[in-house]
Amino acid sequence: MTTPIRVTIWNEHIHEQRDEPVRKIYPQGMHGVIAEGLRERLGDRVEVRCATLAEPEHGLTEEVLAATDVLTWWGHAAHAAVEDQVVDRVVQHVLGGMGLVVLHSAHLSKVFRRLMGTPCTLRWRRAPEGERELVWTVAPGHPLTRGVPHPLIVPQQEMYGEFFAIPEPDQLVFVSSFEGGEVFRSGCCFRRGAGQIVYFSPGDQDFPVYHQPAILQVIANAVEFVNGGRERLKISPQPSQMEPDWYLSEAR
Repeated sequence: MTTPIRVTIWNEHIHEQRDEPVRKIYPQGMHGVIAEGLRERLGDRVEVRCATLAEPEHGLTEEVLAATDVLTWWGHAAHAAVEDQVVDRVVQHVLGGMGLVVLHSAHLSKVFRRLMGTPCTLRWRRAPEGERELVWTVAPGHPLTRGVPHPLIVPQQEMYGEFFAIPEPDQLVFVSSFEGGEVFRSGCCFRRGAGQIVYFSPGDQDFPVYHQPAILQVIANAVEFVNGGRERLKISPQPSQMEPDWYLSEAR
């Protein structure tokens, strides 16, 4: 029998509690929808747990991370509230081989910026009713594209555009275009230490993006792709006090 992938879905879980329109879209939280989507698509190949910002140590204790093969991360309103000690812990596990799937506005999370070593800023625009996003596959045959239409159409989404201040991806899998003519590197793969990382941008909280089957399929594909198994190296991260000032000060 195949050993299941142990997935921890981390969600800030602020918008769903604070903003009534978001609560109506995600009454069980975005993490609940993503968890159910993974279970539906991966079945007994996956074991899923959820963690949120408000839990002690943000639900990411050493014991939880040691028992996590893949961590997914969604954050937006409270990047600065994530404790540096937890960031250090997550980074150490990624460098040691834990997979990481970074979703939407988590491009500005402390964890992703630390691992990228760059500001990870971008251009953005929010229309009240959103804009159509077309997610184009530019690496046919890559594991992230399995079962994903070309293009993947997101009817309502916040615009993310270039320049996206990240290092050159090891693999660029998806590029998005928007109604205003902007383009964006929306599906990027990186390796840091022994860990694989995927950044996938669609997923603004104000629109039902994570209810789209194709979006959930990409996330399920990403979980399988970054899964490094249960062997973990011991690698110390860069101390948090060495982080540049833009971790907390740079606007989106």
